[in-house]
Amino acid sequence: MTKRVFSLLVAFAALFAISFGVPGCQNYDQLVAKNETCSAKWADYEVQLQRRADLIPNIVNTVKGSAKYEQDTLTQVTKARADATSVKLSGDDFSDESKVAAFQKAQSNLGSLGRLLVSNEKYPDLQATKGFSDLRVELEGTENRIARSREQYNDAVRDYNTELGKIRGQAINKATGTPFKPRVYFSANADAKEAPKVDFTK
Repeated sequence: MTKRVFSLLVAFAALFAISFGVPGCQNYDQLVAKNETCSAKWADYEVQLQRRADLIPNIVNTVKGSAKYEQDTLTQVTKARADATSVKLSGDDFSDESKVAAFQKAQSNLGSLGRLLVSNEKYPDLQATKGFSDLRVELEGTENRIARSREQYNDAVRDYNTELGKIRGQAINKATGTPFKPRVYFSANADAKEAPKVDFTK
């Protein structure tokens, strides 16, 4: 073996040790941990979406039993709920902007729920219905939790994407077969930034 070949082998071994030794393992573990944090935050977000979905049928039924109502509005809300609960994300979907956008659109369509909330002028009897009032408070609280969950998920995505974008993160990712992919941020549209408003007049 020539000295040149031997030197190259030594250099390669040293580079391998630096890249895949303990620091490399630690970096890989960090990517795994941050990716798992993203998944956990998304799961928390889905819990709040499910909470909202579970409340909607109760609100619709309460409105039906307590006051005059707009059948078209009830139908739209029921359909929007069905659409929102049918769209799911998993695995590589979080790196696909079109799939994330479709998910966001399905969720934002539930903004029509605002038309089912209380109207002092047109349907004042709803104000006196304790069951409806309690459900409305629960829904508004859920909307706030959903907004907070979105923020926490985006924070986790930023932390993960930043780690993945670093030179060492990219090197480890490629060396291990590129198991990590950047995640798409959740960006709520204008209608989804506020909890549903009350208005039966539209």
